Amino acid sequence: MNGRDIDNSVQPFGKRIELDLAFFGREECESGHFWGPGIRQHYIFHYVHSGKGIMRIGDQTYSLDKGQGFLICPDSIVYYKADDNDPWIYSWIGFQGLYAKAYLERALLSITQPIFDSKGNLWFDGFLDAMVQAQSNLRNSDVQLQSILYRFFAELIGSIPETNKIPTSVHSKEAYIRKAIEYLEIHYSQKISVLDIARYVGLDRTYLSSLFKEKLGLSLQIYLLQFRMNRACELLENQNLSIGDISRSVGYTDPLLFSKMFKKINQVSPKAFRASPKRID
Repeated sequence: MNGRDIDNSVQPFGKRIELDLAFFGREECESGHFWGPGIRQHYIFHYVHSGKGIMRIGDQTYSLDKGQGFLICPDSIVYYKADDNDPWIYSWIGFQGLYAKAYLERALLSITQPIFDSKGNLWFDGFLDAMVQAQSNLRNSDVQLQSILYRFFAELIGSIPETNKIPTSVHSKEAYIRKAIEYLEIHYSQKISVLDIARYVGLDRTYLSSLFKEKLGLSLQIYLLQFRMNRACELLENQNLSIGDISRSVGYTDPLLFSKMFKKINQVSPKAFRASPKRID
């Protein structure tokens, strides 16, 4: 890796509400280099390639060295500092999205359990190199970066010792959520309701919505609405499609109702969104 510090923000071709890569980077810290106390907007995972340092969240202080990592959760007050004698070199990856919390739970990472040990998994040493290389390919950089992000979570989850597996009940809840999302992603362009999804999954509508609230932080109804409006944003890039075409394509037979819901989520009308300059999410 050339250069002492690398810091990349990501400009995706379409914002992904499920799992969205925000930025990534690497730093060779000087002795005593620190950040905080402060809060961050995204989930941020730091992986230590070499050296040592500490991370503090609340009244808990953790010491880390090579092969370990630490998670920063949104809106939590954190402080981290490189060792005075053996400062660390770390890479970081920032992300957000509705799947983020659920995937982190499967990796047994949370605000109360923020430390990860790679157990000699060498893939983490090279994930940043792969991201830098992927970003240089303009034709498919967004797809490559997204695949590396999913690989990142797969390696995190796969590194959990067998003795620390998540209880079956947690997997069952996630299975219901995945089944609901699969149905939603196939049928969102049709006139489906929360009740239709709940019937397909085989759960009470209220209970299924509470599972979404517990695991993803929002109700099933809002998830469906956001999914449709996210898809509408992508379709608005196609100038050959009218607002009515897009409305029907995301499950709304009434373009006026569609415009109202679009503005509720995006704070602007579909027409204004289409006319606005491309934005960095």
